[in-house]
Amino acid sequence: MIELQTIIDRIAPLDAGSEEQACSRQSQLTKPAGSLGRLEEIAVQFAGITGNALPVVQQRAVVVMAADHGVTAEGVSAYPKDVTPQMVLNFLAGGAAINVLARQANAVVTVVDIGVAADLQHPQLLSRKVRYGTANMAQEPAMSQQEALQAIKVGVDIVESLAARGVDLIATGEMGIGNTTAASALTACLLNVPAEQVTGRGTGIDDQQLAHKVRIIERAIAHNHPDIDRPLDVLAKIGGLEIAGLVGVILAAAARRIPVVLDGFISSAAGLVAYALCPAVKGYLLAGHVSVERGHRLILEKLGLEPLLNLQLRLGEGTGAVLAMHIIEGALRTHLEMSTFADAGVSDKIE
Repeated sequence: MIELQTIIDRIAPLDAGSEEQACSRQSQLTKPAGSLGRLEEIAVQFAGITGNALPVVQQRAVVVMAADHGVTAEGVSAYPKDVTPQMVLNFLAGGAAINVLARQANAVVTVVDIGVAADLQHPQLLSRKVRYGTANMAQEPAMSQQEALQAIKVGVDIVESLAARGVDLIATGEMGIGNTTAASALTACLLNVPAEQVTGRGTGIDDQQLAHKVRIIERAIAHNHPDIDRPLDVLAKIGGLEIAGLVGVILAAAARRIPVVLDGFISSAAGLVAYALCPAVKGYLLAGHVSVERGHRLILEKLGLEPLLNLQLRLGEGTGAVLAMHIIEGALRTHLEMSTFADAGVSDKIE
């Protein structure tokens, strides 16, 4: 816990001076004030994150954490748990949606086995397995607090490695059959709302299966009694290994002043846990999109994040976050490359 607190203590407020300089530059660019809307806000936020009034992004990465969930034994998913290792191999072969979209965005895909319930071997796979999937949270805690901390540490270590290679923009991605159940449980608990209000169809379950999924989440919360005043306790009892890994990614990136683009519901549940551990992390986050999972928008409202896209995605993997990187690049390029009124010889607004 001491190491986790050390990382949290390194997360500083955004650089107000750089934000002010970025705002000043925006007011001098050849456009009516505010006419680039969210693009202007993104540029100013990146200035505050990086401490550079003219921020640039040179290397992008998406971290895809993969893990299994014991709660799948309760029949909460439309797909068998075998799909998790199969999709991990698909990521590594370059054949998944995230691979295609990451290539388009010039982002490196980093695939991490943090808790897949199978032995996987591949030269590009980062094998950081904490355990072979979580336990069935409907019957016992998903993992111990020590395992949750270990998973967070995996995320921290990966960010340290990426930062050493010059990565300066990170998207969060995940894979794990059953992980919308864990994300829904975490969201219901941390937002203190009924499970029914935040539980969606995940991989495409029908109405009867959805009602069953809600009951399983309610049972898991009632059985484990997670303490909402202790986010680590909540994460360990009803969370997932890939979610814990992404908590580490988010905290470590913020500590290094690297912006993080959250993907969908599962990634944002990790963001919610990170926020509960350290509210200052919010300034380092962007919401790539809002998914059709009903709990996602509630998380974004809690975090004060407005999604950049609404494409009715529900795939995960980091797909929406990587798509949003194009918008971020546009925001930073216009901020850096547009002429000022003085440079272009264009008359400014009449006072």
